[in-house]
Amino acid sequence: MNARLLPLLALLLATACQEPPAPPAPPPAPPPPAAKRYFAKPADGKLHVYFLDVGAGDAALIVSPEGHTVLIDTGPAASLNYLVNRLPELLATRLDLAILTHPAPDHYGALEAVQKVADMRRLLEPQLPGTAPEYDALLTALGTRGVEIFSPAPNPSHPNEPMRLPLGGGAELTVLWPRAPTEPLLAVEGAGHAANSIVLRLTYGETSVLFMGDARAETEALLLKRQEPLRAMLLKVGAHGAALATSAEFLQEVHPQAAILSLGTQGPPDLPAPDTLARLEAAKATVFRTDRDGEIHAVSDGKQFVLTPQRLPPGKSTLAEHVFVPEEEEAPLAVPLVAPSKPEPVKAPPVPAKTVSGKTREGEDLSRFGQVVDIDQLPKAERTSRQPAKPKATAATERYVASRKSDVFHVPECRNAKRISPENLITFRTREEAAKERRPARDCNP
Repeated sequence: MNARLLPLLALLLATACQEPPAPPAPPPAPPPPAAKRYFAKPADGKLHVYFLDVGAGDAALIVSPEGHTVLIDTGPAASLNYLVNRLPELLATRLDLAILTHPAPDHYGALEAVQKVADMRRLLEPQLPGTAPEYDALLTALGTRGVEIFSPAPNPSHPNEPMRLPLGGGAELTVLWPRAPTEPLLAVEGAGHAANSIVLRLTYGETSVLFMGDARAETEALLLKRQEPLRAMLLKVGAHGAALATSAEFLQEVHPQAAILSLGTQGPPDLPAPDTLARLEAAKATVFRTDRDGEIHAVSDGKQFVLTPQRLPPGKSTLAEHVFVPEEEEAPLAVPLVAPSKPEPVKAPPVPAKTVSGKTREGEDLSRFGQVVDIDQLPKAERTSRQPAKPKATAATERYVASRKSDVFHVPECRNAKRISPENLITFRTREEAAKERRPARDCNP
């Protein structure tokens, strides 16, 4: 063999005897996603509603007495940083339900960011025709991530009943509109989506909130025609206070004590409309605005709402709490007034004023008062004799007033005292005299 080939042969043999190189190591697995971090306290047995300050848009979070959560709209895309930081402070666990009232960017723009931080379980949206491609793509993406998406169609077995969403602890959301396919959608030129916004009524005990989305006057007229239960202590004003909504007829039926407007400092200059503000003032509703008051927190124990704005009013050093109680004149009767079917052989003892009015303290046994009689069903002469005598007092000495239909008394300057109709007005000269038959009203603590 040629001597010059020996070194090359030795190199080939050495290379063949070596082990093949190890394959490259796989890339490290990505770390598991960080657990959602929520900071809210556990449920406290009260209903909380947070009207969030999302600028020129809409968003409100409901936390039920048992801690179930509903986010109504998510505000515009510009609010995502605010929501990403604020929602974990208010949520103790995953968001149970998000509701998009209608497919407008100022109502759903931050939805994707909300999903990332709140991990919603379900999404209710009106399923309206002619939605934008980006909106449809967003819903498709949420569906692939496991979010259950549904629309407010009535129960087929009870088509005349609205959709009800129990929230636990006695709180409930009722969807008043739309009702497709049971009823056709409203056709409003240029505002079809807004006119078919999801309208919601939240109830808890004697307290209630009406959420109008961007509903128009046409929507309000339809709800009035259908005789839907619209009465509410708090009104989330529709269409951000635009003049084409919140009609006088609608306000007369809702009879709100407080009205909340969701507005942005950089929003349209024509919102809220002066006409809308004038109608709210005529309805004697206390107006709250997110552009002025910031986030507004409403808390209900089932008997009253306490509203606290985030920002201090001018010239004040402490946050003001605004207390709203059910209208005494409109409060439901605690005990049905039923005339006995057969006269008793022994005359019943006199009926105290509070049982005649049908208003009693919760859990009070009426059996010791004898018969409970509806005085409106009695002959006029007997009706007069059974009514509690109205104390004789001059205008100069009248200090406390009450309604025959209520078991509370007020000072005459109280908001609810001014709503007592003349035929039901009772006056007392002293507090002791009023307290013998009635308890102090919560709105003014006389």
